[in-house]
Amino acid sequence: MVLGCENVRLAERRAPQVSYRHGAPESVLKEPGTLAVFGFGTGAVLSDDPRWLRVDLESFDAPATLELWQVDGPVTHGRVGDLQWSAGEGWLFAAMTLNEEVHGGPGNTAASVYAQLREFLATRHERYVQRIWNYLGDINRGEGDIERYKQFCEGRAEGMGNFFADGFPAATAIGHHASEPRLQVYVLACDEPGVRVENPRQVSAWRYPRQYGRTPPSFARAMALPGQDALAISGTAAVVGHASTHEDDLLAQLDETLVNLEALLANAGMAAGFDTQSPLKAYVRHPTDAPIVRDFMQRRLPGVPVLLLHGDICRQELLVEIDGWRYA
Repeated sequence: MVLGCENVRLAERRAPQVSYRHGAPESVLKEPGTLAVFGFGTGAVLSDDPRWLRVDLESFDAPATLELWQVDGPVTHGRVGDLQWSAGEGWLFAAMTLNEEVHGGPGNTAASVYAQLREFLATRHERYVQRIWNYLGDINRGEGDIERYKQFCEGRAEGMGNFFADGFPAATAIGHHASEPRLQVYVLACDEPGVRVENPRQVSAWRYPRQYGRTPPSFARAMALPGQDALAISGTAAVVGHASTHEDDLLAQLDETLVNLEALLANAGMAAGFDTQSPLKAYVRHPTDAPIVRDFMQRRLPGVPVLLLHGDICRQELLVEIDGWRYA
């Protein structure tokens, strides 16, 4: 069953096209309709262009791949304080990177980021958030309620307030290994709402029991973007119900993750499988596992573009997580 606050059918609306590319960022940024470009890890260049974001996750690809978002029309861009943004054809990219040492740890930093994003989006026509990515350092450090991921969840809820009262967007939260304790958050928003999609094999994240923290994670499993031509898939792992499965078994976790991805496609009314136009990201906890994950993805999803990144999953027992896009 597809869940949504409105029944949106916008045949003329086209989702941003997401692709992976090798090349110089400055060249890609000059292409028509470029909404955002992402580089990964310390080897990525620095740029003042608000459409460029160097993500604090190292890539296992050599040379490192760029991620490109493009829309069918002109793009404007700018900065508001610590926030960078670009917009075109009813779509908006916005991002913030804050240092936790300045803002007081993961909870306070998340509260600040989300409050500023909320205030900015309230001024925009493109205020309907479809998808969010969250990258923070040492995501699993700490025990019980002081685990950094749980502190992040509390701060996120404080900062967003009632902004997502109609339902949460799709999202990913991954731990990075950068030397500075930064929190990076970026969003894709639109001037029309999307349709939320849940996974019947999993408990909705906001209904998780108390063992996962005082404030449960706040995201939908996927979002069917306005126009219904693309599905933005949240970070997906080997979770059934609300419990992690196949502890310490990487291949079994990958198998379970693919089952969950197919369940999402089915619940969104999409045909099974991924193709060459459906880019995915695989976040791998242990660098030594990266060749195994790459081989698995090539065998099970031949031809599908997969960006392999070094990242810690929000639960210590999980070894891999996959998110991405599926175009109709």
